[in-house]
Amino acid sequence: MNPSAMPESSAIMGRVLIAVGVVLVIAGAFLVFGKPLRLGSLPGDITIAGRQWQATILLGTSLLLSIILTIALNLFLRRR
Repeated sequence: MNPSAMPESSAIMGRVLIAVGVVLVIAGAFLVFGKPLRLGSLPGDITIAGRQWQATILLGTSLLLSIILTIALNLFLRRR
């Protein structure tokens, strides 16, 4: 089947599925490589623990990921 003959909704659904796949690959990479990179234990990350519970507020990690994603998306979107 010729891709240009596909209905518009199928093309949009294909793009959405590709985007979801890319997000899953990136999330998987963070799960695999997050521990050696110390993600979750950076300066600025706050951990509060009780007897049978623990809460972690990832301020430093969130800030680092925000900066990296901002730079990456700006570089990617400016090329278009």
